[in-house]
Amino acid sequence: MPTIRESIVKYLAELTRRGASPHTLRNYGSDLEQFAAYFETPGAPIPQLEDLDLALLREWLGGLYDHKLSVVTVRRKLAAIRAVFKFSMQEGVIAKNPATRLRTPKVRPRIPEVMSAEKTNNLIDSVDSGDVVEMPDKERDVAFLELLYGCGIRVSELVGINLQDIDLHTGWLRVRGKGNKERQVPIAARAVDAVNAYLEKRTAPLAERALFLNSRGARLGDRQVRRLVKLYAILVAGDSTVHPHSFRHAYATHLLSDGADLRSIQELLGHVHLSTTQKYTQVSLKDLQLVYDRSHPKA
Repeated sequence: MPTIRESIVKYLAELTRRGASPHTLRNYGSDLEQFAAYFETPGAPIPQLEDLDLALLREWLGGLYDHKLSVVTVRRKLAAIRAVFKFSMQEGVIAKNPATRLRTPKVRPRIPEVMSAEKTNNLIDSVDSGDVVEMPDKERDVAFLELLYGCGIRVSELVGINLQDIDLHTGWLRVRGKGNKERQVPIAARAVDAVNAYLEKRTAPLAERALFLNSRGARLGDRQVRRLVKLYAILVAGDSTVHPHSFRHAYATHLLSDGADLRSIQELLGHVHLSTTQKYTQVSLKDLQLVYDRSHPKA
């Protein structure tokens, strides 16, 4: 029978085959590595997945709470473990799945912080002008910032764009989202201009089809995008909380505020469930309450 680690390796290979993003693979890999290490004792036999019963899994879960991890982190780790057990059962490796009996901690609904349209555009314009800091790949960085905000795409979707995925003449972008599902999103005019300006300076080996490249001429990674977004946000706005997903939140919220319907926004974002998109209505209601409190004489 396979050990815990062997079961994990097989599951991660399956995730890769399904087209999981590097971000998902990295997080799940880290969580599952910690899970395997928890049950390994020096000098003792290497544990197998079928050796883990409900009592042991509850002991592991209790250890997460002892480390004062956030509910969101605990839920993510629990989801990874459940996925391994489910996959192993489907493969006939184990006969029972005790992970289904683990209780999932509830998380309080959180309204995402959303940049205003003014702050978002000021951030991008400041990078474009070079007033705050002059970067060697300014055209590339402005182009990916415009796409993050103008198309509302995830950072994994951004770095996965190939040259053939973007049609600047018709203004459409083909995006590969979670689970390698494809969708088409319109490109804002400013993003079209920014990508054109970047392509005029883009140099790469003929075989390299990635749109965005790093300094070595290879595909730009999501970690580098995160670092750059944070750097620009600190330099321009003094805000270290801004990340690539902040532009996705801004995109959805600003569309909703300007009259777009939820179903359309759901399609543009690539959400499977409408309930995922509905959190942006809470943001709009929060903004509406602030306007009321600030403006109404009886507030």
